[in-house]
Amino acid sequence: MRYEETAQLENPRSSVSTDMMVGTALYTLAIGVFFVVFGLRKRQRWIVFWGATMVVAGAAYVVAIALGVDK
Repeated sequence: MRYEETAQLENPRSSVSTDMMVGTALYTLAIGVFFVVFGLRKRQRWIVFWGATMVVAGAAYVVAIALGVDK
């Protein structure tokens, strides 16, 4: 039994918009800053590490969007 061949869409629509991704990046950036401050106050290096990682990831995405890398 063979499957019916259908035409493939060239650019299928995404269910996630760029605005949603930017919002998530900004949220990640804010939570990361909170984790860094909280981790430094409580002397928990692992929280500082994860917070710094979140800050770097969120900032990198926001900068990439600002520079127009996604286009």
